[in-house]
Amino acid sequence: MEESKRAELEELLLKLQGFRGRHTELVTVYVPAGSNLLLSIKQLEQEKSTASNIKSKSTRNNVMDALDKIVRHLRLYKQNPPNGLAVFCGNTSEQEGQPNIEIWAVEPPQPVNIKMYRCDQVFLTEPLEDLLEAKEVYGLIVVDRQETAFGVLEGKTIRHLRTLTSGAPGKHGAGGQSQSRYENAIEEIIKDYYRRVAESAKELFFDMPRLKGLIIGGPGLTKDSFIEKSQLVTGLRNKIITTKSTSYSGEAGLKELVNASMDVLVKEEIMKEKDLLQKFFTLLASQPKKVTYGYDKVKKALTLGAVEKLIISRTIEKEKIIELKKMAIAIGATTEVVSIDTEEGLEFKNIGGIGAILRFDITE
Repeated sequence: MEESKRAELEELLLKLQGFRGRHTELVTVYVPAGSNLLLSIKQLEQEKSTASNIKSKSTRNNVMDALDKIVRHLRLYKQNPPNGLAVFCGNTSEQEGQPNIEIWAVEPPQPVNIKMYRCDQVFLTEPLEDLLEAKEVYGLIVVDRQETAFGVLEGKTIRHLRTLTSGAPGKHGAGGQSQSRYENAIEEIIKDYYRRVAESAKELFFDMPRLKGLIIGGPGLTKDSFIEKSQLVTGLRNKIITTKSTSYSGEAGLKELVNASMDVLVKEEIMKEKDLLQKFFTLLASQPKKVTYGYDKVKKALTLGAVEKLIISRTIEKEKIIELKKMAIAIGATTEVVSIDTEEGLEFKNIGGIGAILRFDITE
């Protein structure tokens, strides 16, 4: 996702989070990628009959007006966009008795996998926030002797890319020399299958932007046999960060592989944060003119175009995070939002939770 579009979406989410309905009159709809848009429209039409039973007249009218507006808007699409849709609609007026029904429709930067219809006092923006947090990409391969599923993990989203089948037949009951020839033939099929899997892996992952690493799964020793016999190119072999045993294949196997790898994925993210913050504190101690910290000082550095990397703790208010991120984007600086799951993260929070590594000295 382009940084400028990311900033626009973050700004919209902040705006949506600022609305508070007097009652449950703010409507959130998520249409998952790949689903039938006409079916979603039909279901929303049915929700109007339920909304007609709301006791409060003003709330009832506002919800029904919002549903009407959402349905009219969805009918403008010829089909569901590739990544699905997120729609927010409701009464945003601050004056009671003078409703103002507004609508926002967002095509997510990545496929949205949840289906939701919710009336609440707030808009439900968390699924879009989760998508925005996705930075690095992990390639996923689940291989057994019958089929291989390829996918990617972006943030919390698992996306299936491709499935290959081996074409190898099942067990054969013949004995003697026939059995031996049969087994040799199967091994040749598997050898060619592994070659095709390796070629697909290269095609899908070798030049993939932001690819952090590969995670390979499969039953028993199959995954190890694949790595050993497949002639996987060195560039991808070096990116393997872990292998895990899985019971399932296909898309179910991709989900199982991610769940089994959470310990490694958490450690990867934590180590990245530790390295960044250790660099920040080392510069602070040895070359203090190379860094600055504190909201006012960092904002000044951003205004002067001096920031190379903006670092913000997750504990900082969202409004400030988005404000500073937008300023960083404007000057071509990168932004990292860090947790408090490490000693370095806690120490960073204790000095204000906002810092920057600088391009040049800005001391007066």
